Amino acid sequence: MSVLAVTGGAHGIGRGIALRFARAGYHVSIADPDEAAGEATARDVRALGVQAAFVRADVSRADEAQGWIAATIDALGSVDVLVNNAGIAKNGPFLELAPEDFDAVIGVNLRGTMLCSQAAARWMVAHGGGAIVNVASTRAFMSEPGTEAYSASKGGIVALTHAMAMSLAPHVRVNCVCPGWIETRVAPVTSERDHAQHPVGRVGTPEDVAGACLYLAGAGFVTGQRLIVDGGMTVKMIYEE
Repeated sequence: MSVLAVTGGAHGIGRGIALRFARAGYHVSIADPDEAAGEATARDVRALGVQAAFVRADVSRADEAQGWIAATIDALGSVDVLVNNAGIAKNGPFLELAPEDFDAVIGVNLRGTMLCSQAAARWMVAHGGGAIVNVASTRAFMSEPGTEAYSASKGGIVALTHAMAMSLAPHVRVNCVCPGWIETRVAPVTSERDHAQHPVGRVGTPEDVAGACLYLAGAGFVTGQRLIVDGGMTVKMIYEE
Protein backbone atom coordinates (compact mmCIF):
# COMPACT_ATOMS: atom_id res chain seq x y z
CA MET A 1 0.00 0.00 0.00
CA SER A 2 1.29 3.50 -0.88
CA VAL A 3 2.19 6.19 1.64
CA LEU A 4 1.28 9.88 1.46
CA ALA A 5 3.26 12.47 3.40
CA VAL A 6 1.45 15.83 3.67
CA THR A 7 2.58 19.05 5.33
CA GLY A 8 0.08 21.33 7.01
CA GLY A 9 -2.24 18.35 7.27
CA ALA A 10 -4.03 19.32 10.48
CA HIS A 11 -6.47 21.85 9.06
CA GLY A 12 -8.23 23.04 5.94
CA ILE A 13 -6.83 21.95 2.59
CA GLY A 14 -4.17 19.75 4.18
CA ARG A 15 -6.72 17.87 6.26
CA GLY A 16 -8.86 17.43 3.14
CA ILE A 17 -5.87 16.00 1.28
CA ALA A 18 -5.08 13.57 4.12
CA LEU A 19 -8.64 12.25 4.21
CA ARG A 20 -9.03 12.05 0.42
CA PHE A 21 -5.86 9.99 0.03
CA ALA A 22 -6.88 7.80 2.95
CA ARG A 23 -10.19 7.05 1.23
CA ALA A 24 -8.15 6.05 -1.83
CA GLY A 25 -6.24 3.54 0.29
CA TYR A 26 -3.07 5.45 1.15
CA HIS A 27 -1.41 5.33 4.54
CA VAL A 28 -0.90 8.94 5.65
CA SER A 29 1.81 10.85 7.51
CA ILE A 30 1.03 14.40 8.64
CA ALA A 31 3.40 17.21 9.59
CA ASP A 32 1.96 20.27 11.30
CA PRO A 33 2.83 22.57 14.21
CA ASP A 34 -0.66 22.14 15.71
CA GLU A 35 -0.33 18.92 17.71
CA ALA A 36 -3.92 18.60 18.90
CA ALA A 37 -5.45 19.14 15.46
CA GLY A 38 -2.81 16.98 13.80
CA GLU A 39 -3.49 14.07 16.12
CA ALA A 40 -7.23 14.51 15.52
CA THR A 41 -6.77 14.32 11.76
CA ALA A 42 -4.58 11.23 12.18
CA ARG A 43 -7.37 9.58 14.19
CA ASP A 44 -9.88 10.41 11.45
CA VAL A 45 -7.52 8.91 8.86
CA ARG A 46 -7.22 5.68 10.89
CA ALA A 47 -11.01 5.51 11.10
CA LEU A 48 -10.98 5.07 7.32
CA GLY A 49 -9.08 1.79 7.70
CA VAL A 50 -5.52 2.86 6.93
CA GLN A 51 -2.47 3.68 9.03
CA ALA A 52 -1.57 7.22 10.05
CA ALA A 53 1.32 9.02 11.71
CA PHE A 54 1.60 12.57 13.01
CA VAL A 55 4.76 14.57 13.70
CA ARG A 56 4.78 18.06 15.15
CA ALA A 57 7.14 19.93 12.85
CA ASP A 58 8.14 23.36 11.58
CA VAL A 59 8.95 22.60 7.96
CA SER A 60 11.05 25.76 7.60
CA ARG A 61 13.67 24.03 9.78
CA ALA A 62 15.88 21.54 7.94
CA ASP A 63 16.27 19.25 10.94
CA GLU A 64 12.52 19.04 11.53
CA ALA A 65 11.65 18.52 7.85
CA GLN A 66 14.22 15.74 7.56
CA GLY A 67 13.17 14.27 10.90
CA TRP A 68 9.54 14.10 9.79
CA ILE A 69 10.39 12.23 6.58
CA ALA A 70 12.60 9.83 8.55
CA ALA A 71 9.79 9.29 11.06
CA THR A 72 7.34 8.66 8.20
CA ILE A 73 9.56 5.94 6.77
CA ASP A 74 10.10 4.40 10.20
CA ALA A 75 6.37 4.35 10.99
CA LEU A 76 4.84 3.55 7.60
CA GLY A 77 7.71 1.99 5.66
CA SER A 78 7.92 4.38 2.73
CA VAL A 79 7.09 7.76 1.26
CA ASP A 80 5.57 7.42 -2.19
CA VAL A 81 3.78 10.76 -2.54
CA LEU A 82 4.68 14.06 -0.91
CA VAL A 83 2.20 16.93 -0.88
CA ASN A 84 3.77 20.22 0.21
CA ASN A 85 0.73 22.08 1.50
CA ALA A 86 2.01 23.95 4.57
CA GLY A 87 1.62 27.69 4.25
CA ILE A 88 1.24 30.89 6.23
CA ALA A 89 0.38 34.46 5.24
CA LYS A 90 1.29 37.83 6.72
CA ASN A 91 -0.64 40.26 4.56
CA GLY A 92 -0.73 44.02 5.00
CA PRO A 93 0.40 47.29 3.45
CA PHE A 94 3.55 46.71 1.41
CA LEU A 95 5.30 49.83 2.70
CA GLU A 96 4.89 48.49 6.24
CA LEU A 97 5.96 44.89 5.49
CA ALA A 98 8.59 43.89 8.04
CA PRO A 99 11.56 41.95 6.66
CA GLU A 100 11.14 39.30 9.37
CA ASP A 101 7.50 38.76 8.32
CA PHE A 102 8.53 38.38 4.68
CA ASP A 103 11.24 35.91 5.72
CA ALA A 104 8.78 33.91 7.86
CA VAL A 105 6.36 33.44 4.96
CA ILE A 106 9.12 32.50 2.52
CA GLY A 107 10.56 30.19 5.17
CA VAL A 108 7.46 28.07 5.64
CA ASN A 109 5.92 28.26 2.18
CA LEU A 110 8.93 28.11 -0.14
CA ARG A 111 11.90 26.93 1.93
CA GLY A 112 9.70 24.33 3.60
CA THR A 113 8.63 23.00 0.20
CA MET A 114 12.27 22.69 -0.85
CA LEU A 115 13.41 21.04 2.39
CA CYS A 116 10.64 18.45 2.52
CA SER A 117 11.00 17.70 -1.19
CA GLN A 118 14.73 17.20 -0.83
CA ALA A 119 14.32 14.80 2.10
CA ALA A 120 11.51 12.81 0.46
CA ALA A 121 13.14 12.72 -2.98
CA ARG A 122 16.31 11.18 -1.57
CA TRP A 123 14.21 8.20 -0.46
CA MET A 124 12.15 8.13 -3.65
CA VAL A 125 15.18 8.14 -5.97
CA ALA A 126 16.79 5.32 -4.00
CA HIS A 127 13.62 3.21 -3.80
CA GLY A 128 11.97 3.19 -7.20
CA GLY A 129 10.56 6.69 -7.59
CA GLY A 130 7.59 8.68 -6.45
CA ALA A 131 5.58 11.87 -6.92
CA ILE A 132 5.67 15.32 -5.37
CA VAL A 133 2.71 17.71 -5.53
CA ASN A 134 3.24 21.28 -4.38
CA VAL A 135 0.35 23.51 -3.35
CA ALA A 136 0.93 26.93 -4.89
CA SER A 137 -1.87 29.45 -5.53
CA THR A 138 -3.44 31.60 -8.21
CA ARG A 139 -1.68 34.37 -6.24
CA ALA A 140 1.38 33.30 -8.22
CA PHE A 141 -0.22 34.93 -11.28
CA MET A 142 -2.59 37.63 -9.96
CA SER A 143 -2.77 39.71 -6.79
CA GLU A 144 -4.63 41.98 -4.44
CA PRO A 145 -2.79 44.78 -2.61
CA GLY A 146 -0.80 43.82 0.45
CA THR A 147 -0.03 40.20 -0.47
CA GLU A 148 3.62 40.53 -1.50
CA ALA A 149 5.15 37.92 0.82
CA TYR A 150 2.48 35.30 0.14
CA SER A 151 2.42 35.93 -3.61
CA ALA A 152 6.22 35.80 -3.84
CA SER A 153 6.29 32.49 -1.98
CA LYS A 154 3.65 30.95 -4.23
CA GLY A 155 5.30 32.23 -7.40
CA GLY A 156 8.50 30.67 -6.13
CA ILE A 157 6.74 27.35 -5.62
CA VAL A 158 5.59 27.34 -9.26
CA ALA A 159 9.16 27.92 -10.45
CA LEU A 160 10.57 25.43 -7.96
CA THR A 161 8.12 22.85 -9.28
CA HIS A 162 9.33 22.88 -12.87
CA ALA A 163 12.97 23.08 -11.79
CA MET A 164 12.65 20.05 -9.51
CA ALA A 165 10.75 18.18 -12.21
CA MET A 166 13.80 18.45 -14.45
CA SER A 167 16.35 17.74 -11.70
CA LEU A 168 14.54 14.67 -10.35
CA ALA A 169 13.51 13.13 -13.69
CA PRO A 170 12.92 10.34 -14.48
CA HIS A 171 12.63 9.02 -10.94
CA VAL A 172 10.27 11.58 -9.38
CA ARG A 173 7.45 13.48 -11.04
CA VAL A 174 6.87 16.99 -9.65
CA ASN A 175 3.74 19.06 -10.25
CA CYS A 176 1.78 21.75 -8.47
CA VAL A 177 -1.81 22.77 -7.94
CA CYS A 178 -2.79 26.43 -7.85
CA PRO A 179 -6.00 26.86 -5.84
CA GLY A 180 -8.14 29.95 -6.06
CA TRP A 181 -10.75 30.84 -3.44
CA ILE A 182 -11.09 27.79 -1.23
CA GLU A 183 -13.40 27.96 1.79
CA THR A 184 -11.60 26.26 4.67
CA ARG A 185 -13.49 27.64 7.66
CA VAL A 186 -15.72 25.31 9.68
CA ALA A 187 -18.44 27.98 9.65
CA PRO A 188 -18.29 29.48 6.13
CA VAL A 189 -19.02 33.18 5.73
CA THR A 190 -19.18 33.24 1.95
CA SER A 191 -22.15 34.98 0.37
CA GLU A 192 -24.31 34.11 -2.61
CA ARG A 193 -22.48 36.84 -4.50
CA ASP A 194 -19.15 35.19 -3.67
CA HIS A 195 -20.37 31.92 -5.15
CA ALA A 196 -22.07 33.52 -8.15
CA GLN A 197 -18.95 35.37 -9.33
CA HIS A 198 -17.24 32.02 -10.04
CA PRO A 199 -17.99 30.57 -13.50
CA VAL A 200 -18.76 27.18 -11.91
CA GLY A 201 -21.24 28.86 -9.55
CA ARG A 202 -19.52 28.27 -6.22
CA VAL A 203 -16.45 28.85 -4.10
CA GLY A 204 -14.02 25.93 -3.88
CA THR A 205 -13.64 23.37 -1.09
CA PRO A 206 -10.65 21.44 0.28
CA GLU A 207 -12.03 18.38 -1.52
CA ASP A 208 -11.57 20.16 -4.86
CA VAL A 209 -7.87 20.64 -4.17
CA ALA A 210 -7.48 17.16 -2.71
CA GLY A 211 -8.94 15.59 -5.84
CA ALA A 212 -6.47 17.49 -8.01
CA CYS A 213 -3.58 16.34 -5.81
CA LEU A 214 -4.73 12.73 -6.02
CA TYR A 215 -4.90 12.98 -9.80
CA LEU A 216 -1.37 14.38 -10.06
CA ALA A 217 -0.07 11.74 -7.66
CA GLY A 218 -1.07 9.06 -10.16
CA ALA A 219 -0.67 10.87 -13.49
CA GLY A 220 2.35 8.99 -14.80
CA PHE A 221 2.84 11.08 -17.95
CA VAL A 222 2.53 14.49 -16.26
CA THR A 223 5.44 16.37 -14.72
CA GLY A 224 6.55 19.98 -14.31
CA GLN A 225 2.98 21.22 -14.67
CA ARG A 226 0.69 23.57 -12.78
CA LEU A 227 -2.98 22.72 -12.45
CA ILE A 228 -5.21 25.70 -11.67
CA VAL A 229 -8.15 24.84 -9.41
CA ASP A 230 -10.14 28.05 -9.16
CA GLY A 231 -13.61 27.56 -10.61
CA GLY A 232 -12.58 29.44 -13.75
CA MET A 233 -11.75 32.77 -12.10
CA THR A 234 -8.33 33.30 -13.69
CA VAL A 235 -9.82 33.12 -17.19
CA LYS A 236 -12.89 35.22 -16.44
CA MET A 237 -12.89 38.65 -18.07
CA ILE A 238 -14.35 41.20 -15.65
CA TYR A 239 -15.50 44.73 -16.54
CA GLU A 240 -16.94 47.31 -14.20
CA GLU A 241 -20.67 47.79 -14.66
